[in-house]
Amino acid sequence: MATVKSPLSETAQKTTGEALQGALVDLLDLSLVGKQAHWNITGRHFKQVHEHLDEVVDLARQYADTVAERAVAIGVNPDGRVRTLADRTAVPQLEAGWIADDKVVAAITDALAQIITRFRERIEATDEADPVTQDIFITLTAELEKQHWMFSVQN
Repeated sequence: MATVKSPLSETAQKTTGEALQGALVDLLDLSLVGKQAHWNITGRHFKQVHEHLDEVVDLARQYADTVAERAVAIGVNPDGRVRTLADRTAVPQLEAGWIADDKVVAAITDALAQIITRFRERIEATDEADPVTQDIFITLTAELEKQHWMFSVQN
């Protein structure tokens, strides 16, 4: 069986791998929460929020792939299995059923704020361990903050 040898020290690989795995869980679950909201939103601002949710989902899915591939590049196995997401997610979950547009906006704004906080912690954690991964986190955090801003002004 082939394995990927890490270009990082064992300590840096461990720190970076943990940050990448946490990011992967956040991003995959954000994409699922975003789709759940997308399918169940109701209200006067349905179309605008419905379409905006697709932007968040696309962003989360794109960067989930980037994060997972970075993990592989440093010799860490990414784990995006449903059981892993269910066990480890910290993303706030939506209530079941139809959700009013104002509740969707508030929930997604809150979820993004919490995820951004964790990404800022990951930026700090990878500062010395792996600046390449840190750069990915910085770019992604800027995109998440842009989405947070766009949702928060709808409140």
